Amino acid sequence: MSDTQVQTQPAVIILLGPPGAGKGTQARMLQDAHGLVQLSTGDLLRAAVKAGTEAGRAAKAVMEAGGLVSDDIVLAILRERMAASDVSRGIILDGFPRTAGQAESLDGLLEAEGNTIAAAIAMEVDDGAMVERISGRYTCAACGEGYHDRFKVPAVEGVCDKCGGTEFSRRPDDKAETVRGRLEAYHAQTEPLIAYYEAKGVLSRVDAMARIDEVAEAMNTIVRRAIA
Repeated sequence: MSDTQVQTQPAVIILLGPPGAGKGTQARMLQDAHGLVQLSTGDLLRAAVKAGTEAGRAAKAVMEAGGLVSDDIVLAILRERMAASDVSRGIILDGFPRTAGQAESLDGLLEAEGNTIAAAIAMEVDDGAMVERISGRYTCAACGEGYHDRFKVPAVEGVCDKCGGTEFSRRPDDKAETVRGRLEAYHAQTEPLIAYYEAKGVLSRVDAMARIDEVAEAMNTIVRRAIA
């Protein structure tokens, strides 16, 4: 964008990657660095329901009936959210779209507003290493300090470094078999989006197994180029 051009539409950045790849962490860092707003499907739905918007009321009715909120309602909520003044710089979508159909519908919404996807970033991981990374996590039950069986153990076995607590807990969904199932679901349902956005020429790949600061540097480079 030249000095004489004015960005009239918010930049739309999409993060792709399996659970545990660090999408949430990196999205928050990008948000702080570039003035973008991180939007997840869950946050969007909760905020719209609380605000009582038209789409929020529709979502509330579906959820109260025990149903799944349709893509049309999610897109309507996203359209409402993108009209807010605080997203004028741009948004980071974390967790949407999840399928090629949702991606096509999102493209249609953006095209109707004279906008397009600025960048889609695929955070790539090694499945075996990811299972080890997630399934080895545990926390101090007293203060919440995080540990790992291999990468971060207490200085004194069984005693929290931070508060001295001796009780620890693990999240049920961090079990190795559960993590493998989530990775399989990701590959089957969401990974095709990588090919979809690659064909559109907006895909970039980042090694999400690198150190957090190295991942952040790569992500920042991509986003700076996308919103320039």
